Amino acid sequence: MPKALIVYASWTGNTKEIAEILKQKLLELEVDADLVECQQTDVTAFQTVDICVVAVYTFGSQGSLPDEIEDFYFDLEDENLEGKVFGVLGSGEEIYDFYCKSVDDFEKQFEKTGAIRGAKSLKIEENAKPSDTIKIQEFAHELLKSYTVLHS
Repeated sequence: MPKALIVYASWTGNTKEIAEILKQKLLELEVDADLVECQQTDVTAFQTVDICVVAVYTFGSQGSLPDEIEDFYFDLEDENLEGKVFGVLGSGEEIYDFYCKSVDDFEKQFEKTGAIRGAKSLKIEENAKPSDTIKIQEFAHELLKSYTVLHS
């Protein structure tokens, strides 16, 4: 059974909700999924899992990383995650020019680790609506499919 770790940062609760939905979808796919707030772990936790996920919001009109996940972000760049699958998803507001920029930033950091992109990054407007839940389910399926292909 593959193992997944979802590390999240959430200010209003929207991103935590998105991460919780993803965890539930992965569990339904028989992936041993765990969820942890970014300040309660560090990037080395990804060494113990097969699927590495970050769920993050974007702060402010300039598209800033949330302060609470900055250390995690910078540490990720130097982590070797070869043989692992990654995915990034998060929340934002389309009214800003830098919609969900933190999702893009984390995607670029993961690319430096040697991990394989498991699913196209997912950006969600504010909180998860029913249509977003379907997208999160598809995201979970893609992560598992990529893991299966990588390890077959």
